[in-house]
Amino acid sequence: MKKMKRVLAALSVLCTALAATACGGGESSEGRTKETDDITIDAEQIGGILDSLKEYQNAPDSEDKTICWLSVYDLNPKNNQDRSVALTLFEDVYGGKIKWITTTSDTKFDDLANHINSGDQIDMFPYEWDAVPNGVTKGMYDPLDSYVDLSSPIWNDMRDYAETYRFDSHYYVIPYAVSDPLAITYSRTLMQEEGLKDPYELYQKGEWTWNTFLDMMKQFVSNAEEGEQRYGARGWFGQAIVQSTGDTVIHYDGKQFSNNIMSADIERAELLQEQIKNLGLYDSTWYSYFPEDGSTLFYGMAPWSLGESNAKNPDGDIFVVPFPKDPESDTYYLNMNYGANMLVKNSKRGNAVGAYITCCRLEQVVEEYQKAAKEKALIQEKNAQGKVTRFLTEEQYDFMQTWYDPAKIRCVFDFGYGMGPLMYHETYDYNTRGVMDNVADALLINYEGTPDTWAEIRSQWSSVVDTVVADYNKKLQ
Repeated sequence: MKKMKRVLAALSVLCTALAATACGGGESSEGRTKETDDITIDAEQIGGILDSLKEYQNAPDSEDKTICWLSVYDLNPKNNQDRSVALTLFEDVYGGKIKWITTTSDTKFDDLANHINSGDQIDMFPYEWDAVPNGVTKGMYDPLDSYVDLSSPIWNDMRDYAETYRFDSHYYVIPYAVSDPLAITYSRTLMQEEGLKDPYELYQKGEWTWNTFLDMMKQFVSNAEEGEQRYGARGWFGQAIVQSTGDTVIHYDGKQFSNNIMSADIERAELLQEQIKNLGLYDSTWYSYFPEDGSTLFYGMAPWSLGESNAKNPDGDIFVVPFPKDPESDTYYLNMNYGANMLVKNSKRGNAVGAYITCCRLEQVVEEYQKAAKEKALIQEKNAQGKVTRFLTEEQYDFMQTWYDPAKIRCVFDFGYGMGPLMYHETYDYNTRGVMDNVADALLINYEGTPDTWAEIRSQWSSVVDTVVADYNKKLQ
């Protein structure tokens, strides 16, 4: 009874404190607050929270629930920020705390290995592509099977993604959210001026495909007046084009890996990139937002750029759509990242890490938290002079939320990105880049030393994939 009163008291505090929450599973965003009506949590939601945090009810009060979190960023609030929903639930309902252990982007993996080898308490580490299988086979992480109840309804939409990551019969990565989809930003005003169809309307009809995407770019560029330079696409495109096939360079059947670089689906995506490059439709110059000069039809980037794109193009009627689908597929596949945290090898606080991950998932699925997140997302950002520098429209926000429904769009994960530097290594030299990097965009961006065709690239790198696959398969024996 004492525990129940403590839980209900904590939840009553949440009712007035969660209106302007930040995401609980990633790097803290700039602190902003907004007054809203009190948020209420009904009895059914309270029951779900109690069920999901059953470790709190079952574990003795004396159990240490402090997680040591090794990361370049802190999960605790700073600079007058509010606590995230996930952290509030973890602290006030579960009774836990998070202690930040600092590291840097350049040294984080070495620091993690050194802490493990020294027997230091490190319990949780951010998920990155390198985690599976590379980090697991190096002895850096333990499975989460015993600490997260995937049978709970709160995991319904994420269970398939957890299965995608399942490695050596264990769940090392349990995503609580999908994030950062590589999408396409465009101007509805520009589309109308050029006599082109709205990609959003094409998407709603299931007609937003590689073919319409390519045709629109060719028409836009051909409409240029004398002396005018136009591009069909700028931004991050290559990886999204490849993964829009739904196929992967590395296949895993639950027992062993195999080389799939000869895939006909991947080949068609690469040939599309060849065509875009050869027609002069793509410009590789870096832009952090949709260009405001009318020279670009499509801008590929994650939605973090959308707020600035809106502000830079006040008359552009900016909108955003998923990447077009492969015309030979009935499904839209989208390159996204995942919100997830790893349980560090030899941690004695698996219950606490599992509880925090569950709190992160609750933040995503409880309706009142979703409403609060939307209110926060729609707040305009202004500079010191009062000029709006970033904003989202409600139409944009609502549409993007539908992308996280696996019934509409499927995420793609390729184990190749987690197989060490031979497979994934970002440089600007074709000969030193990882296989996955060159598969993603070498043809499109044409790094120094890049061959002219996909056939040549595939021929050069297939034996490397074979070597890496054989090495990881030995580790599984």
